Amino acid sequence: MSSRQDKPTWYRRRLLLIMALGGTAYMLASPSALPQTPQGTDGAAGQQAFNNACRTCHMVREGDNRLGPNLHKIVGRKAGSLPDYAFSGAMKEAGFVWDEEKLDRFIANPDEVVPGNSMKPYGGLPSSDDRKKIIAFLAQTR
Repeated sequence: MSSRQDKPTWYRRRLLLIMALGGTAYMLASPSALPQTPQGTDGAAGQQAFNNACRTCHMVREGDNRLGPNLHKIVGRKAGSLPDYAFSGAMKEAGFVWDEEKLDRFIANPDEVVPGNSMKPYGGLPSSDDRKKIIAFLAQTR
């Protein structure tokens, strides 16, 4: 795996493994990379919902871009504007700032909010309760 051409294949295989294991392999290998929240019930529930639905591709640590961009300070950020991340053209041209209502709609159905986004195979999170927990968790990263 010394050539540049091998790295994308290796990286994709690693992501598939992480996705197949639900992030468990990554969590065991790197517990310090997990998002930190207060240990209250709401914070723990939000972190758990985030871990279950988002952490395979996203982190909340600033500068820690993975398959998806980091979500540190996402509330109030212009869509598609995070430096050092290759957003889809659709996300770059979305023309809005993330707020809690927009995040709720996007997490529920990304294709409805930003047609042509790159969040495949993620199709949305139907549970409004889980979406609220995730948004509250993300709002804590301000």
